[in-house]
Amino acid sequence: MITIIDYGLGNLSSIKKMVKKVGGTSIITSDLDQIKNANKLLLPGVGSFDKGIENLKKVGFVEVLGEKVLEEKTPILGICLGMQLLTNHSEEGNVDGLGWIDAKTVRFDRSKIDASLKVPHMGWTDIRVKSTDRLFAGDKSDLRYYFVHSYHVVCNDEKDIMCTANYGYEYTCGIRKGNIMGVQFHPEKSHRLGMQLMRNFVNNF
Repeated sequence: MITIIDYGLGNLSSIKKMVKKVGGTSIITSDLDQIKNANKLLLPGVGSFDKGIENLKKVGFVEVLGEKVLEEKTPILGICLGMQLLTNHSEEGNVDGLGWIDAKTVRFDRSKIDASLKVPHMGWTDIRVKSTDRLFAGDKSDLRYYFVHSYHVVCNDEKDIMCTANYGYEYTCGIRKGNIMGVQFHPEKSHRLGMQLMRNFVNNF
């Protein structure tokens, strides 16, 4: 069972449908007791960094999730904004992130990007998995996912980088530290490869 955290941001129903399609079960919830009893967590998110943290704090999610993820080592997958919230802070706002990954979230550097490339980055992009990882088990050829974002993560420890993409320059699009995982792209919009990644999260953790 995957517990999809409802904190007011994110494409929750699409993620739930994809989990079902790959043979998994899930619930969408904002109930703290259900989160306390979760054996896998999924943190989606679309929107601003500050609003995401504000919503998580509003009803006590931060404390409960900290206990689940840091103490009980419950697997968690952050998607898009959900991945960024795992970092220390973001250039987008003024509040601290969860700080579970030693990283910061920064806006795309326009000085390094050709004028023909627009921000936000939207569309299909190839990724490169830097190391063997259960989240990307299976066929690793032609890994291509759907992105919509203006900010990306910069890790202080290269060992936390799971995969990278290129948009004018190479940047981190996936992070992993033990049971803590995040991807910048949207598996729920990435068809076959998104389904494979979600299947791996369902079956391999």
